[in-house]
Amino acid sequence: MSGNTIGKLFRVTSFGESHGRCVGVVVDGCPPGLKISEKHIQKELDRRRPGQSRVSTSRKERDKVEILSGIFNGFTTGAPICMMIWNQDVDSSGYEKIRFTPRPGHADYSAFVKYRGFNDYRGGGRFSGRITAGFVMAGAVAKRLLNRSGINVLAHTIEIAGIKAKPKSIDEIRRNVEKNPVRCADLGVVEKMVEAIERAREEGDSVGGIIEAIALNVPPGLGEPVFDTLDGDLAKALLAIPGVKGVEFGSGFRVAKMKGSENNDEFIISKNRILTKTNNSGGILGGISIGMPILCRVAVKPTPSISKIQKTVDVKEMKETELKIEGRHDPCIVPRAVPVVEAMVAIVLADHLMRAGILS
Repeated sequence: MSGNTIGKLFRVTSFGESHGRCVGVVVDGCPPGLKISEKHIQKELDRRRPGQSRVSTSRKERDKVEILSGIFNGFTTGAPICMMIWNQDVDSSGYEKIRFTPRPGHADYSAFVKYRGFNDYRGGGRFSGRITAGFVMAGAVAKRLLNRSGINVLAHTIEIAGIKAKPKSIDEIRRNVEKNPVRCADLGVVEKMVEAIERAREEGDSVGGIIEAIALNVPPGLGEPVFDTLDGDLAKALLAIPGVKGVEFGSGFRVAKMKGSENNDEFIISKNRILTKTNNSGGILGGISIGMPILCRVAVKPTPSISKIQKTVDVKEMKETELKIEGRHDPCIVPRAVPVVEAMVAIVLADHLMRAGILS
């Protein structure tokens, strides 16, 4: 199976399956001397961990990180950093029954075809949201690297089930996101979002939403046109998160309704720095950062695992049939995806900073 590594200099390789022994990541290219410990990694993992609120899956996993190599006496050594967590609360019995009946909305059928039926189908295997724990571990390392350059990455929920949050300041985002189960900075809509998620669960259904990511203090000049553009690499990384179906930067799809005079970001000089009055570009022009905050959003689909009866096919018998998915699933994966989005943005920025010679 190829395609498990991202990055050119800061290289991240993902491994593991949802119901396998473990999931983890190898980070290669991290420079030596970066101060980091299991505590830094665990803090990020705990934000993604299942079973932490009433709007997430009841699967209970400690998700306690084990660092196997690359960190010694609290500092990176320059060797590959291997990190993993064990899968402990696993029940694969339900997946044996539906092995040959692909679940609508999942990668069961596409994986079956590509890997000729040899893929690990339990819990979605390699295509489960469980593998994002490895993304978060690598992101924790990347965030520590970015801090060296004063770069901060944060993300927050801006929409769930059509319920939209009002725009909030950076300070409000930092202050409010971890105070509620949906990770929304607009506390006025939190309860409505929670109610929508719980209502979907009661109906045997699920809901999706939108996450916004912001990277602050990113220097101008990052990006390698024409095929390794900064926004292109960010989009690729974000679309690797299971459940993400759309990515936009700045004003995104709204630019299709704008005039050039409305969409163009006029240049100004502020405190001896060249900036723009607005940020419709999301901080990227021509695939290169311009020194403004990087602003992007991801659309997260409703969790495909729902308990309603759905139509499918039996790939072995080649006949149409029905199935009812059992097990423990998030009625909305948006809140737990927030730290994953942060991690992927941080990973890409760390790689591009190293390629620009700014991090070493």
